[in-house]
Amino acid sequence: MKTRHFDRIGNGGITFTELGFGTAPLGNLYRAISDEDANATLEAAWKAGCRYFDTAPLYGLGLSETRLNPFLHGRKRDDYVLSSKVGRLMRVAPPDQRTGIGKFFETPSRREVYDYSYDGVMRSFEASLERLGVDRIDILFVHDVDIFTHGSKEASDARIAEFMSSGYYGLLSLRDQGVVKAFGGGINEWQVAQTLAERGDFDLFLLAGRYTLLEQEALQSFLPLCQKRGIGIVLGGPYNSGVLATGPKPGAFYNYSEAPKEVLDRVARIEEVCKRHNVRLIEAALQFPLQHPSVMSVIPGGQRPAEVESNRALLDTNIPAALWADLKQEGLMRADAPTA
Repeated sequence: MKTRHFDRIGNGGITFTELGFGTAPLGNLYRAISDEDANATLEAAWKAGCRYFDTAPLYGLGLSETRLNPFLHGRKRDDYVLSSKVGRLMRVAPPDQRTGIGKFFETPSRREVYDYSYDGVMRSFEASLERLGVDRIDILFVHDVDIFTHGSKEASDARIAEFMSSGYYGLLSLRDQGVVKAFGGGINEWQVAQTLAERGDFDLFLLAGRYTLLEQEALQSFLPLCQKRGIGIVLGGPYNSGVLATGPKPGAFYNYSEAPKEVLDRVARIEEVCKRHNVRLIEAALQFPLQHPSVMSVIPGGQRPAEVESNRALLDTNIPAALWADLKQEGLMRADAPTA
């Protein structure tokens, strides 16, 4: 698999595989899977050439990290790249009061406590090291200081202020000491990622679904800022929660909810252009973000080996330049989107 090397501050940097693996689904997201199935999926990712794995305490309330533990055990630490997140601490709670009921299934009974302070960052980091069973994590992302998570711009701004006045210096210290190679933000909105980039010295952003075949508003100002600063992007959610993988069928998901009609209509138009070029919608969707020079890796998740194997095969499809040109010509893609 092709790789992309990232070294913003001259510390040796990080080599990403173009296809990484996002482990939220291994936290029993939307449905429970067995430990055996989770491990088989991870093994399939490794066999496919993935060497970048992203996780977080939130995913399965620790379950995603603990499932990575036996998979990573015995593998040479320099053979893979690992990222996790800070900003939430997991506290023991009664089963009926745990976080994520209806979203995560058969998880430990834990309740998330937001903590973007210096001490909170350090405690989260140490807990992740223990759950993962590793000696180091390459990248730490501050997790979800966005409107999607906290419900309003005012609440998001308060969390950003809390983090920038305290927890930010924890991440800065860990990077400056060489404990982590890089730090950044795992964010659902490019505008919030831009706010962080303007206020601090961030290396990378894990941007969830905000630069895809369906939407490229991040090109307005955020991605140009990343290019100017040498900031890298890990692109999560390349299928916008599903609609770019399934196509515009009834009940298709967009942003973790049922896709509205205007989204389905736009996806249908994009799919029609793809068909004219004998390209599947999902193939174009996975390859599109990788054409931006700031994007280091795309990380769709998966709960089954077949999903991982399918994603790997999508990278090898030849996408004709005329497809991107037609999408731009028909107003279905921004004219300034980088394409081959």
